[in-house]
Amino acid sequence: MDRPGQGPAGRGIRAARCAKIAKEARIRRNLLDPRELREAATRTLAHYEQRAEEFRAGTRDHDVGQNVAALLRNIPGAPPFTILDFGCGPGRDLATFAALGHVAIGLDGAAAFAAMARAATRCEVWQQDFLRLDLPAGGFDGIFANASLFHVPSQELPRVLRQLYDALKPAGVLFSSNPRGENEEGWNGGRYGAYHDLVAWRRYLSHAGFTELEHYYRPTGLPREQQPWLASVWRRPA
Repeated sequence: MDRPGQGPAGRGIRAARCAKIAKEARIRRNLLDPRELREAATRTLAHYEQRAEEFRAGTRDHDVGQNVAALLRNIPGAPPFTILDFGCGPGRDLATFAALGHVAIGLDGAAAFAAMARAATRCEVWQQDFLRLDLPAGGFDGIFANASLFHVPSQELPRVLRQLYDALKPAGVLFSSNPRGENEEGWNGGRYGAYHDLVAWRRYLSHAGFTELEHYYRPTGLPREQQPWLASVWRRPA
């Protein structure tokens, strides 16, 4: 039996809410046409492909233990959990989840990163464009989207969030951390990015059906103007 909000009617309500927020996004900015959407994905992936080794060296020692802990402490039940590292890059955090005993699966659009992550962790890694996801329904206890979802153009974000929602088990948890901004988006060097504030980010996630559990800014212990990262934790209702 479908739980409230999870049957056909519930999915219809979520879809209507996401369509509404996509419409609001169209009012605020010009929509990207299909060619521009493809370019946003292909140019961003090319940027990472060309700098894969440089990126691995530059991020190898980044400490995101606070983010890993925020996801894991909010997942109900007893471990091990099945975790999707969404935008796993070279596999740093994928290796952390595997070392903790979880069933860790990586996903990245860049072929170089997917190869690096497989070699470094021996975990299963899927190469998928964020705008062309193919995820199993109800497959994950948690999704770890660390510095990845900001690459999704705002007009596509409602659809992508619905896909992540559907990929979680009931009561599953989504963690996200993104560079924050004032709801602007566009090209930053060779990468496309959308930089949301807390109010806008809450609106996107709540319209997709998620319930907020917590949020914080990083790095910790600094004035807000020196905390460029917005981290948040969300639950798919049981």
